[in-house]
Amino acid sequence: MHTREEKIQAFGRLLDIMDTLRVKCPWNAAQTMDTIRPMTEEEVYELSDTILSGDRQGTAKEIGDLLYHMVFYACIGEEEGAFDIADSINKVCDKMVFRHPHVFGPEAGKATSAKEIADTWELVKAKEKGGNKTVMSGIPKAMPAMLKALSMQEKARGCGFDWEKKEDVWAKVKEEYEEVSEAVAQASPEHSEEEFGDLLFAVINAARLYGVDPEAALSRSAEKFRRRFTYLEEQTLRKGRKLTDMTLAEMDAIWDEGKAKGL
Repeated sequence: MHTREEKIQAFGRLLDIMDTLRVKCPWNAAQTMDTIRPMTEEEVYELSDTILSGDRQGTAKEIGDLLYHMVFYACIGEEEGAFDIADSINKVCDKMVFRHPHVFGPEAGKATSAKEIADTWELVKAKEKGGNKTVMSGIPKAMPAMLKALSMQEKARGCGFDWEKKEDVWAKVKEEYEEVSEAVAQASPEHSEEEFGDLLFAVINAARLYGVDPEAALSRSAEKFRRRFTYLEEQTLRKGRKLTDMTLAEMDAIWDEGKAKGL
């Protein structure tokens, strides 16, 4: 591992490279915050992929890519006279010190548990100067729906609004499932959409309560489906047939074959 001085030196090298690219590279010089933003979103997902796969060297690379983007935004901000990277770093440092009174404040050294910190997190944030006016206002509307739901549930928990016993959530899941069934039976598209949404929200809540990341869980299931469906396609082609010419029973048989092989 590197020393603190080496880490600071590496960060300084990145700042120097960014300054040089903004002057000497036409592509870099032409970029704006708006043009970089979509690429940043892609980098976040690439980082997530490496974390889920346990690829630590890949994670190191993707952290670097994302850090490059953060420096890029700060460089543009400095050119506009709005802020620079030191402002960004100091803002997050000030925020973390304020939000951790049990570490940096008068309560430093006071014994506390991770659960106690999590349970009062949103209440501490609410006292922050310049913070969000309401607990939910800090959640971006453009955030993917599953992550948005999970974030809302976590923020509500941070204010003490949560199930007393995690087992109680299953009654809610069952209730939402029954309401979906009723809406579908009534053939009401708008009502069905609403009830499906409520069911998904309840299932995400259940996963959270049981310590399961719903995004990671669904991603793994989707990859499992990809592997098995790809196997189905490959086996079908080897037999000189097309999926559209096969019966569901024939496809299910090959699917189960792939499943038995651990795909």
